[in-house]
Amino acid sequence: MSATSIHRALWANSGAGLRGFLAWWGRSLAAWLPARMRHALCDDHRLLLQLDGDVLRLWRQHGDDVSPLAELPVPLPADPDPLARLLREDARDWARWLRLPAGAGLRRRLVLPAAARERLRDVLAFEIERQTPFVQADVLHDGRLLQVREDGQLLVELVVLPRRRLDALLAPLGAAGGMLAGVDMLDEAGMPLGVNLLPPADRRVGPDRWRGWNLALVVVALVALLLGLAQLLENRRAAADGLQAAMSAREAQAHRVAGQRQRVLDAIEGGAWLRAQRNGRAPSVEVIDALARRLPEGTYLEKLAIDGDQLTLIGLSNQAAALVGKLEGAPQWSAPALSGALQQDPRTRMDRFTLVAQLRHQADAPPAAGGDVR
Repeated sequence: MSATSIHRALWANSGAGLRGFLAWWGRSLAAWLPARMRHALCDDHRLLLQLDGDVLRLWRQHGDDVSPLAELPVPLPADPDPLARLLREDARDWARWLRLPAGAGLRRRLVLPAAARERLRDVLAFEIERQTPFVQADVLHDGRLLQVREDGQLLVELVVLPRRRLDALLAPLGAAGGMLAGVDMLDEAGMPLGVNLLPPADRRVGPDRWRGWNLALVVVALVALLLGLAQLLENRRAAADGLQAAMSAREAQAHRVAGQRQRVLDAIEGGAWLRAQRNGRAPSVEVIDALARRLPEGTYLEKLAIDGDQLTLIGLSNQAAALVGKLEGAPQWSAPALSGALQQDPRTRMDRFTLVAQLRHQADAPPAAGGDVR
């Protein structure tokens, strides 16, 4: 059997749409239960009424089981509920269905498009005057789905019952005739068709025994939903707090890494600047060699200092006044000058001097003069 055939077989005896699927699904699940448990859980009790001449036969239907209950002569007594004294208290609220013999109404088979399934009863109402000799206002009707054909069209059966016929059947029942939940019809084999010829507005619906339980379950479900949502919100908040704490820890770590990186960059840039400064002027060895060549005899240095671009000389000389002239013109420095006054050293009889000069950058240095300056 193909998947399409299986799908159609599953839906052939179900109602339309989601309700039909849920009904079929519920019946399928219940079929797996033991019969005793299925009967205990099933609350679909019906009181079946069937007229047989001058006798009203009562049947009890529970699920798929139908058992005889009582037989009453008709017409029934003129009581508000003539059947109440024959029924147990729990059976008085059973849905009451009247079953009619096969010849009470008219049945016609029709082929309808698949779109008619969602509103089968309304669609069949327009077919009454075309398929039967009755007017729509003079009859009660319902329909049932027989088969879903291979081409997708629906094979349905229209069941029609004249109102006068129903009124005549309900007259002997008295007040019980106005307390029906449905009117079904039997086929030629005595099996119910599974239709309800009563209009929805005339159907008597008994109290729902499971209503309290259903409301309690709804309340429990809502409370569970609210608790679940609250727990979900709490979990989200805890996750957000944990993420914020992790972000804060990583932010502090990022600050430390950024600080270390900045210090490394500063050290690299400082080293590059020092190398540039050092490479931009003459090496210290070259400066010392030039001083050795230019300082005259009788001159002694006590201190030689290079501080940035400044050269500082401190020492003793018997030609201190001529030192500036001796040091001028060197390519390694410029602007030599004595700093402060000359002071005679009492022990050596030489003049103590302090001389400063500006070191040149190699790009600014003039060409070196040839020969030894003395």
